[in-house]
Amino acid sequence: MTDYPVWNEWEMRHKIIDVGRRLYDLFFVAGNDGNISVRLNDDEILMTPTNVSKGQMEPEDIVKVSLSGQLLAASNGSRPSSEGRMHLAIYRNRPDIRAVVHAHPPTATGFAVANRDLTAPFLPEVVVRTGPTPLVPYTIPGGDELPASLIPYIEDHLTLLLGNHGVVAYGPTLRDALFNLETVELNARIFLTAHQLGQVQYLNEDQIEALNERYGKIEPQPVPAL
Repeated sequence: MTDYPVWNEWEMRHKIIDVGRRLYDLFFVAGNDGNISVRLNDDEILMTPTNVSKGQMEPEDIVKVSLSGQLLAASNGSRPSSEGRMHLAIYRNRPDIRAVVHAHPPTATGFAVANRDLTAPFLPEVVVRTGPTPLVPYTIPGGDELPASLIPYIEDHLTLLLGNHGVVAYGPTLRDALFNLETVELNARIFLTAHQLGQVQYLNEDQIEALNERYGKIEPQPVPAL
């Protein structure tokens, strides 16, 4: 059993709503794309429902599931996202993680469609904030194939490009997960601009070592929620 700090469920429902609106306003999702979840404790997870716009949710729309995927609470016929299995796979393999955000930010998703990762160290933020963002090969979403494909990558990363699909980011708080997602999209835009200008200047080993010495490696810590 993990000694998680206590988070108020109703407050977290509202914060999921806020993050959903931010994703929608940034055009990281369209229609009913994307999904968001927060781990309340060892076995209870709040998750956005299926077929609902992330920009038009209400706190009552959020469903509660167990770590095994059992529906614990829902209203108005709401059901958890079919991609909730991906969130559960992350929580099962990373007990330090308490929030997951999946969206389709355009530039980063373009990298995923082009079969290009974002692992090379071309910005300090790539080294000390999110770390590398590898590409997970495409699998059909909505079933067990996608979460199974993530397993080799989950432990050593905080952000993943999903082949021909989008981005998933996670962290010890909802704020961290959101910021990690935003950082991946900004990194993708910067890399694409440098590539279009004709040259990407990567950081060398000495520069990477100096960054790690100054800032250390990311070690997610349980801190107050968003």
